[in-house]
Amino acid sequence: MVRFKWMRSDSAARSQEERIFMPAPSTDTENKTSPEPAPAVVSAGRWRPRTLRTSPSRQDRGLFGHPRGLPWMLNVEMWERFSYYGMRAILLYFITATIEDGGLGIDDNTGTIIMAVYGAAVFLLAIPGGIFADRVIGPWPSTLYGGVVIMAGHVCLSVPINAMAWVGIVLVAIGTGFIKPNLSTIVGGLYDSDDPRRDAGFQLFYMSVNIGSFASPLVTSWLKNHYGYHAGFMAAAVGMALALVAFVYGRSKLSAFAFNVPNPLRPEERNRLLVMSGAGIAAVVLVTWVLNIFLHSLPDAITYMVFAIALGASVAYFTLMFRSPKVTSTERVHLRAYIALWVGAVLFFTIFEQASGKMAVFAQKNTDGTTPFGWVLSPEAYQSVNPAAIIVLAPLVGWFFARRLGRSIPTVVKFATAVLIVGVSALVTGYGFQLWTGGENLAPWWFLALVFVIQTVGELFLSPVGLATTTALAPKQFASQAMVLWLLAISTGQGLAGVVIANTKEVSDAVYFYGLGAATIVVALGVFAVAPWTQRQMADINASR
Repeated sequence: MVRFKWMRSDSAARSQEERIFMPAPSTDTENKTSPEPAPAVVSAGRWRPRTLRTSPSRQDRGLFGHPRGLPWMLNVEMWERFSYYGMRAILLYFITATIEDGGLGIDDNTGTIIMAVYGAAVFLLAIPGGIFADRVIGPWPSTLYGGVVIMAGHVCLSVPINAMAWVGIVLVAIGTGFIKPNLSTIVGGLYDSDDPRRDAGFQLFYMSVNIGSFASPLVTSWLKNHYGYHAGFMAAAVGMALALVAFVYGRSKLSAFAFNVPNPLRPEERNRLLVMSGAGIAAVVLVTWVLNIFLHSLPDAITYMVFAIALGASVAYFTLMFRSPKVTSTERVHLRAYIALWVGAVLFFTIFEQASGKMAVFAQKNTDGTTPFGWVLSPEAYQSVNPAAIIVLAPLVGWFFARRLGRSIPTVVKFATAVLIVGVSALVTGYGFQLWTGGENLAPWWFLALVFVIQTVGELFLSPVGLATTTALAPKQFASQAMVLWLLAISTGQGLAGVVIANTKEVSDAVYFYGLGAATIVVALGVFAVAPWTQRQMADINASR
């Protein structure tokens, strides 16, 4: 759930969101898998303004000395994140609330499975979303259509008809998949590669993410409590509508890059892609149907299917890179070093992304939100702790990394520390479920907030190095595919969470978190153990920087 980062000088550390953002396509032809890529073309859609910036980015100066298009993209990101996190803050409670209370009447365990699958699907769908932008219509139109689909999804959720709710959830997942890899790409395209303002621009971009994600749970919570769930979902739709207004109005201030198709599909490729996509979708539907017959549970069947796709795609990418003749022996050593880090990332996100799942259940049923300050924290308000903690702690953690007695902390050590921290947070959560069982026995308001703060510290250790390490260890000819691997680590982690939840229905939440935390800590210790070896494999990379 990375949403704000201090920025480092290397470009690899810049591009993680919140959550995760795909970096702008490289213009370096040596990173292309094809020796002669098709030339970029300009999208001819009716949304393309007549004038776009084609001059060097240094000549484009507006607010705070940044390109004129940046303030508009900051507005877009703030309202889009307001929309997404506002919806997510109340989604589990809507799914598990009784029909009489305006919900779908699904049990807590199934609800948490659905939330895990939903998160996994969002990151899986970011992959075709990026492909569609790079090869069909370009980043700006892809983002626009993704936003429209998201808004339609929120509108469906605001209609008090159960069937419309499921349609809305699917639409939001699809739309987010199109926005996630492309909006940050548009922001990156505002700056030339040698523009020194790029880092500061992304800092402002991620700050806008945090503002939106901090405010939205509070707003949708208030609306839900006073006017019902559907009013909260409508607020998310309004937020997305405001994002689209800013996006359309500010398009004339962007660079031409936003409307370029970097590697357009040839006619024969287009037909082949359509056939393969159709066959793939049909196969997924068929396998899910078969799983449903055996498991007698559609949510469980979907969970297994999503996890299998994410894990299978990850294995396929690793295999492709290891077997490719374009990968050198040194790069294969780098890949072997990356495997342990990737596994650690999977477990990190397995725990971390349960903020809107099992931890949301704890907020609702196991926590007394009464504070000594005279106000009561709603369960949804705990979803605002992470962005608030990021804003406060990111500069401190960044300063610690930069000033630690003049010594640098090895990248792998930071990574392993993050995995260890999130594992400890799971043990703490398990203790909370064991000690405060609900009913009259409720945890104090600060306990869950403390857990979120602990996880935020882990996030701040992981985020600056996750993509940085991925790009550092990636084979030169597979730089983009390595970025996909990072997205797949997040998707696989959430898919794994869904599978584990589905198979631990008879296990208490305390035991669930104890087991997950213990497994994660073991993996973290393993990453610590191989850290010296991994650093040696990266020595040539570090020396070249």
